[in-house]
Formats: sequence, C-alpha cells, structure tokens
Amino acid sequence: MIRTANPALNDHNFRKPQTIEYGTEMMTIQGAVNKTAILVILAFASATFVWQKFFTSGGDPAIFSGYLTLSAVAAFIISLIIIFKQTSAPILAPIYAILEGVVLGAISSLFEMKYPGIVIQAIALTFGTLFCLLLAYKSRLIKATENFKLGIFAATGGIALVYLISMILGFFGVHIPFIYDGGIGGIIFSLIVVVIAALNLVLDFDFIENAADRGMPKYMEWYSAFGLMVTLVWLYIEILRLLGKMRERR
Repeated sequence: MIRTANPALNDHNFRKPQTIEYGTEMMTIQGAVNKTAILVILAFASATFVWQKFFTSGGDPAIFSGYLTLSAVAAFIISLIIIFKQTSAPILAPIYAILEGVVLGAISSLFEMKYPGIVIQAIALTFGTLFCLLLAYKSRLIKATENFKLGIFAATGGIALVYLISMILGFFGVHIPFIYDGGIGGIIFSLIVVVIAALNLVLDFDFIENAADRGMPKYMEWYSAFGLMVTLVWLYIEILRLLGKMRERR
C-alpha cells in the first residue's frame, strides 16, 4: 500500500482500474520529471508577469487583488477536477500551474515589498530542499517506510486541521497567535510545518516511483507532476512565512 498526505497523490487514485491496450505507452519517472519541469516553468512565467506588473506600477496591491482571488478559486476548482478525473491532467495541469503562478506572484510581491530580498531566499531554499531530499531519497538515506509514511500523513492532517480551525475562527474575529505572529512560538510552528511539507516530497518521490513500476498510463506523468507541484507550492509558501517571521524578530 502506498500512503501519501498529498491529496493528489494517494493510493486510492493509483489503485483505480486502468484499461491499457497493448502497445500503449506507460509512464516513466523521467517523463514525470520532465512534466514537473514544464509546470514549474509555466508557474514561474506567470508569477514573473504578476511580479513585474506589481513593481512597475508602484507596488499597489489593488492592481492584482481582483484576478488574484479569481486565479486562486479557479486553481482550486481545477485541482479538484484533476484529482477526480486523472485523464484531464495533460490539459488542466498546465492551466493549474499558470493560475498558481499568478497567486504565487502576488503573494511573493507582497512579501518582497515588506521584506526586500526574501523571495530569492525562499526560492533557493525551496529548490535546495527539493534537490537535497531527492538525493537523500535516491541514495536511500531516507526510506519511505510504512511507519514514516503514517507519521507524515498524521502530521500533515494535524496541520491541515489547525489551519482549518484557524480559518473558521477567523470569521468570528478570533486568531490563533502562533500561526501568524513573529514570536518564538510562531517561528517554531512555521519551522515544524516547513519540515513536514518538505518530508511530503519524499512521500511524493516514493509514490511516483511505485506508480511507474506499476506501469501506469502515460497521462499519469502529468498527474504525478501536478501532485508534486502541489507540494512544492505549499513548501514555498511555508518557507516564505517562516522567513517573514524571522525578519520580524530582527
């Protein structure tokens, strides 16, 4: 059984019966890597567009507030469609990446305006973490055992529950301080979340490797790339939050 906390990459999706005709191409790990690179480039391109538009106009958040919300909602809807209909991934995953890039571009611009230089640090840490964990996984320094998967799954669920409770309480004007403040508690919380988000990459690597071994259809390369992209976006945002809190302590 393959367990991952990523809703896009879970055992249920890969256990669905697949009809593969003789001669049909099957997914490969290299194919999934190539598709992931394409999604990252698309997200980076749209994020750069928003970034440039923001700073060339004087740094007014109102410039992108409208399509930021629209892009976030559209990306969420598209992600649900992809999760429940994996065959749509080759078409919808690139669209998701572009929309997510718009969201990341807006968020990054706001952080950069408040903490100059923070974005390049977050990008470097995100991809540095990705490559280090990939190397550790390939060299078997980190093994995705069942206990490891169960622990990360539980921790990720706990974090999601905390964020959900925080969101609900926010509607009533109640805020959980350690999630957003720059105190020691807030930094420790963000550091824990960053670690859990990073370790989800290991689960994603393991899941993609096992899916390729199972001989899944070619379109699952796009689906796997989409799932990995979800984790990378989460990791980047959490690293931004952590760095922002650390800047506040200076």
